[in-house]
Amino acid sequence: MEKPTIILATSNGIGMGHLTRASAVAAELKSFANPIIISMASGVVEVPKIADVGFEYVPGRDRKWMGRFEWDRYLRDRIVALIDETNAKIISFDGVVPYPGIIGVKSIRPKVKLVWVRRGFWQKTSQRYLLNLQSKMMDLIITPGDYGQSYDKGPTSGRSDAVLVKPISIYNPQTALSKDAARDLIGLDKNRPAVLVQLGIGEADLNAKMTAALKGLISWPQLQVVLTKDPVTTTGEILAPIGLDLKVIRHFPLANVLNAFDAAICAAGYNSVHEELAAKIPTLFIPNTRGTDNQTARAAWAGDNKMALTVDQSNLNQITLNVSKLIDANLREELSINCATLPAAVGAGEVANIFKELISKPDKDESGMVGIKFRLKIQDIFGRGWRGTVYSALQLITVAYRMVKPHKDVKISKAGAIRIIEGNDGEQLGKLIKIGDPFEHLVTGASSAYKNRRIEIASKAYLK
Repeated sequence: MEKPTIILATSNGIGMGHLTRASAVAAELKSFANPIIISMASGVVEVPKIADVGFEYVPGRDRKWMGRFEWDRYLRDRIVALIDETNAKIISFDGVVPYPGIIGVKSIRPKVKLVWVRRGFWQKTSQRYLLNLQSKMMDLIITPGDYGQSYDKGPTSGRSDAVLVKPISIYNPQTALSKDAARDLIGLDKNRPAVLVQLGIGEADLNAKMTAALKGLISWPQLQVVLTKDPVTTTGEILAPIGLDLKVIRHFPLANVLNAFDAAICAAGYNSVHEELAAKIPTLFIPNTRGTDNQTARAAWAGDNKMALTVDQSNLNQITLNVSKLIDANLREELSINCATLPAAVGAGEVANIFKELISKPDKDESGMVGIKFRLKIQDIFGRGWRGTVYSALQLITVAYRMVKPHKDVKISKAGAIRIIEGNDGEQLGKLIKIGDPFEHLVTGASSAYKNRRIEIASKAYLK
């Protein structure tokens, strides 16, 4: 019997959280299904290293290959084309807000089950106003568990419309390398301490946090400091203080080699928390306040429960001081012992089992969907109180005005021809994504009919 296809779509978030969760689920699905990941994140090229499944890169709206409204139709039509190509039974979307192109799939292929993997810890942003109607468009909502669940006071925390599973992590204690094996693989001295530092760089506040964190490590004897990016600003200024032994590695996924490290310093995103703590690595979390993820609350839970250290991310002196605390072997041992009491992060397997049951369930009654879609559009414009209504009206006026008189410095990169790329060559795809010229990526083994349909879709969206 042929395995059913399940499409796992993810948005282009700030980090790799959405994509990594989808990859963890895909790895669990392979026993009974054919999972395919489609993502707007450039990191999708790393999917084979986690799950060894087929994938497609989808240009996000931010690539400016096409206009906003064209992109919504493009995304919808691409997913529908992939459904027709693979006879997919389920579309899962892992992202903060389902794009119109995701929701629009149901109007064309109503029998396909639509699932929203909706992470908690939302900031109180404007996206919360559409939660009710967006949720009603779904056949199922799944919330990945969070170690810090009790500290989540955001818009999704009080809702009862989702199935809660255990935390999802790609860290697996059965397959993770031992300390010695991991150090051999990434080239670390086995007899010296090592710390992993994963902090963003590129903007002034991020650069300052990196420097503050590295300063706190100076007094740790014989330390090896491992980073995933060169600690250098865009203008070439070195962010690391003199005297540290720095090593930059490009290994992915790091979850497989976490046992190499005596401690870690990183942001408090979903991935980091559920990899570092699952691996019992003594960690200092420096929350990232960008985006919709409330990392401050998640980090506060870890600090209050002595699972990790945390800081006020705006206090550079406190960052340096708390980083220096990781030098204490007794403190590191205490944090590691506390992490051992956490439940196993086996949510990916639970999601796979839920999907298996969902495939056999009868279709949802679609009779009320037309009304919900209409209300969703109305609420998107007028459903945010009088201030929101005025703001939305101004947005509409601005859109209409810019259609007639667009900004001179905002251009859509129209292509002169459709370039087709097929397969899982991550190195080639990574280069193409960085270059930024429009291209269409197809899953390995695509049929001629699918290729032709994709050319047709792309031609309408961004061909000159």
